[in-house]
Amino acid sequence: MTLPHGFVVELDRHTRVVDDGAALLGGFPTRLLRLTPRARRLFGGRRLLVRDAAGALLADRLLDAGMAHPVAGLLPAPADPRYTVVVPVRDRPRQLDRLLRSIGTGHPVIAVDDASHRPAAVAAVAAEHGARLVALAANTGPAGARNAGLRLVTTPYVVFADSDIVLDPDTVPTLLRHFADPRVAAAVPRITGLPAADPTWITRYENARSSLDLGTHPAPVRPGTPVSWASSACVVARVDALGDGFDDSMRVGEDVDLCWRLIAAGRRVRYEPAVKAAHEHRARLGDWLLRKAVYGTGAHPLAERHPESVAPAVFAPWSTAFAVALLAGRRWSAPAAAAVLGVVTVRIARKLDGTEHPYRLAVRLTGNGALATLAQTSALLTRHWWPLTAVGCAFSGRMRRATAIAAVADIALEYRSDQASLDPLRYGVARRLDDLAYGAGVWLSALRGRSSAALRPRVTRRGTPVPVSGKRAVRAAQVPRH
Repeated sequence: MTLPHGFVVELDRHTRVVDDGAALLGGFPTRLLRLTPRARRLFGGRRLLVRDAAGALLADRLLDAGMAHPVAGLLPAPADPRYTVVVPVRDRPRQLDRLLRSIGTGHPVIAVDDASHRPAAVAAVAAEHGARLVALAANTGPAGARNAGLRLVTTPYVVFADSDIVLDPDTVPTLLRHFADPRVAAAVPRITGLPAADPTWITRYENARSSLDLGTHPAPVRPGTPVSWASSACVVARVDALGDGFDDSMRVGEDVDLCWRLIAAGRRVRYEPAVKAAHEHRARLGDWLLRKAVYGTGAHPLAERHPESVAPAVFAPWSTAFAVALLAGRRWSAPAAAAVLGVVTVRIARKLDGTEHPYRLAVRLTGNGALATLAQTSALLTRHWWPLTAVGCAFSGRMRRATAIAAVADIALEYRSDQASLDPLRYGVARRLDDLAYGAGVWLSALRGRSSAALRPRVTRRGTPVPVSGKRAVRAAQVPRH
């Protein structure tokens, strides 16, 4: 399967062009890709237009490495763009009506009533909009409801849209363009907050950092990268790539499981923030906390199915030593941490030998890795391991200081980057409640499963930690489902 002529990719914002175009540095894990003179001529600025087999091969390699992304607006539309919308719903007639209005006419819609308590209201809305209604006798959960609809789809593509979603007119057409890449099995938009007339402080926090919002930058969806999962709140997929669809036995994390199975099968999943779908966030504190905890309970089922992908943090050996040195809080901690960074910088510079400024590049990469390590360590202390952190704080002043620094620094950095329409105090409270609820769900799932697999970080020798902000580092380990 090769990329077609006319396919356009653009270098990721973190990919650096070095040595006057002789090489590219970036990707996940970070790598140096040296370009032949012929390969350099394929680029126009930071974009590459596929015109021949050589261009297709290079573009495909860049996509695999995470060094470039398709430019969706410039990709050709599929030859057969027909799609069917499948909507799982249970007792949400008002939301269903709003979604179906945003979908419009011209495409078949299958509304799967997952054993509503008041099925007549759901049936009336489906009939009003001309949607085909499938009524399930027993509640199966989102996975089973989507699968019931998927079995009736006869178009090449399917759009899964949850009932509390509102679609923009250009969302599906733009996502369909990603299927010009024959390896793409699914594409998802950015999930934003649905505007509310009188938003609560919880709604405003969710609008700034919803678990479903994966950020403003395009990305491949792959475990261990800044965007490691894709929610099925809204997703466009090839029907022939889905097989039997979602795992019916999973009530939480079934969308993450499907995504990771597709990737393991050699398929691609794309995150495209140029288009959006609006989600009705929870507004009441109790409902919101419960949902965050439910997110966390998906950790153990995913750890059973994908043990290499669900670790709450991923460290290189050097970053483990760096984090341990800092957490020790001794007089030797800072010099030891600095020594680790120095050694790593030299080792990276040697790998970059032959470039014009190997040590300058190595310092940048080491610094990014150190920031990612601090972000992941902070997330472990305040989110995934908070019960252990609480016990440690009861007996150790050093642990109390480390935790306080991690909690305050996290709030300060994230508040600025999130641009929240919420005062810092309530934002900080919501941030910590978010972590406590999610972490409680993770621990509950681990205790139920009698396994610590979902709580254990993974140490790998492949590259350095993902050089992203704390927000992305935390989201890479979340198991969301709204």
